[in-house]
Amino acid sequence: MIKSLFKKALVAVNGSKYSEHALMYSFILAKQMHISLKVVFVVDTATINHLALSKLFIADEKEYYKNNLVSDGEKYLKYVEELAKAKGVLVETELRKGSVWSEVVKAAKEYEADHIIIGGQEYKPAESIQRNVVSSTLSEIIASSHCSVLVVKQPEIEALFNYL
Repeated sequence: MIKSLFKKALVAVNGSKYSEHALMYSFILAKQMHISLKVVFVVDTATINHLALSKLFIADEKEYYKNNLVSDGEKYLKYVEELAKAKGVLVETELRKGSVWSEVVKAAKEYEADHIIIGGQEYKPAESIQRNVVSSTLSEIIASSHCSVLVVKQPEIEALFNYL
């Protein structure tokens, strides 16, 4: 008998439309394949610290910005929990701080996930700077992960999610 490839998945979210698509996709998978889900929001304190060292932030600004991001992350994870409950999906959530890619990889390993699910986006030349940052994070997750990484790039996922 072949062992199921999907048992536990970690979903990385950041509040963007693309991570929302990854979340929707993961809820559909959870319902169809009866997998366990953990949703992680990472506050990118590594970048905040780098900006502070570069003197782009003063200490007060650094703390203010970090606290706002933590608050945003907590609110978003609360939304995830409410959405999961409304869709009948059991989900565990966690807010982490640090470098996004390394915290996602660590969380997946700690959770013993067999997949990381993350949102992806189409290449649009006008958004190349933003894309480079996203691509770098995604590349690091793929290269460093102990498990498979599923990149959700299906804008029609919202329509499918509404049937859940």
